[in-house]
Amino acid sequence: MIKNAQSLIHLFNTNIQDCYVVVIGDVMLDKYYFGEMKRISPEAPVPIVNKKREMTTLGGAANVANNLVKLGCNVSLVGAVGNDQGRDEFFNLLETNQIDGSGMIIDKRCTTMKTRIMSGNQQVLRIDHEDTIHISDLAIQQVEEWLVQKLNTEQMNAIIISDYGKGFCQKELCQRVISLANQNSIPIVIDPKGKNWEKYTNATILTPNFTELSDIVGNNLLNTNEAMNEYGPLVRQKYSIDYLLITRSDKGMSLVGENEITHISTAAKEVFDVSGAGDTVVSTLSAFIGIGAQIEDAVKISNLAAGFVVGKVGTYAVQTDELLEQLKLSCENTEKLSSKVFYYEEYKRVMNLWRKNGYKIIFTNGCFDLLHIGHVTYLKKAKQLGDKLVVGLNSDLSVKRLKGPTRPILSENDRAKMLSFFEFVDAIIIFDEDTPLNLLSEVRPDILVKGGDYKAEEVVGKEFAGKTVIIPYLDGYSTSNMIEKITNIKIELNKGIREL
Repeated sequence: MIKNAQSLIHLFNTNIQDCYVVVIGDVMLDKYYFGEMKRISPEAPVPIVNKKREMTTLGGAANVANNLVKLGCNVSLVGAVGNDQGRDEFFNLLETNQIDGSGMIIDKRCTTMKTRIMSGNQQVLRIDHEDTIHISDLAIQQVEEWLVQKLNTEQMNAIIISDYGKGFCQKELCQRVISLANQNSIPIVIDPKGKNWEKYTNATILTPNFTELSDIVGNNLLNTNEAMNEYGPLVRQKYSIDYLLITRSDKGMSLVGENEITHISTAAKEVFDVSGAGDTVVSTLSAFIGIGAQIEDAVKISNLAAGFVVGKVGTYAVQTDELLEQLKLSCENTEKLSSKVFYYEEYKRVMNLWRKNGYKIIFTNGCFDLLHIGHVTYLKKAKQLGDKLVVGLNSDLSVKRLKGPTRPILSENDRAKMLSFFEFVDAIIIFDEDTPLNLLSEVRPDILVKGGDYKAEEVVGKEFAGKTVIIPYLDGYSTSNMIEKITNIKIELNKGIREL
């Protein structure tokens, strides 16, 4: 549980759009081939995968940058690619994901690419195409000059070094970056690789996994709290690190500070793919530290984010609304509304982020008092028209004006909570007016959906939508009919009791 989740959500909503993070490290492309494996090859005893689709995403340090962008941060990425076809694909993805690549270097190497063959949710084979040569002294100088220029012109909130052992994160480069960060009082978070941790000396936070820590200690550690308590402080002191954050798979995380060690249980419910989970931890941790969260809170939030992404297949960047949903669900007060529920002052930031990420927004509205199968069918059909379904929900006062003094049957909070339980509903905005006209003028959805026998030209607020779609209601279902039926049953029961 995160006791101050609501204040952290407010901090996030207020400051994340101004958070600027620089990511430095080994960049790569992650390519996936998805298919079905149903037979063995007649040529050799190997499985045949019938490819159905493919996907290419940013990997390594670039995945860290992509995670930060999806959270709403402004991001610059520094790394090296080759002068090859992979370079062009890489820069196209940077542009698509709105990541600044002005610090990237074209080096004498191939662009690192990891190709995974997938059958269902199972990884069958991985093919790596890479060079692990060290970057030149000239490249190190170029990175330093670029970083100094950014420090002089930008308000930087955090720096990340994402080391995948591909030759970019040399000791000289790491120490120059750490020195500049410390001189400018900028927190620097490092995801390490290999056994040469001297190059990370004086960093703010180091985030090894349990295996990496065990390799450094060289003592075949057991993955227990007792082992973390014994060896964590020794490692932290040896490399003059402010905090050591050890990710421990199904055992969660351990945060080792100067005076305290905190053990945090895993937030994962079901694990499909751990690809990129470490990147999620580093990016979420850095973003929340960058906006001013306490280190303990930032660690707990990164644990929530990691627990969410390992339930996805492939390298996955957690979305803002997904993270906020997990954060709100972690509140000790279970009566808090879902993070899908917004009032006027909250929803604009989420809409802007969705548009920034290229999502098609659908809008519909209603009272949704006593949910029934007609409502559910209608909403599910509406979601199929785009990416994010926004439901405008009439407040209690609005329903009373429209339906009479006996309505609503359920309060606006209860109605909103029930709608939030549906996977196909992405946001609920409660409004007080009789119609959603003012709300539509600000949301401006790509598609406006209305149910019933309306004609498109009759729909309120149609001028603020890209397109209006009418979805017929399911015959035989209405809240008014349900209430009338319940009332008649009550009358008959009372009549029967009197006759007895």
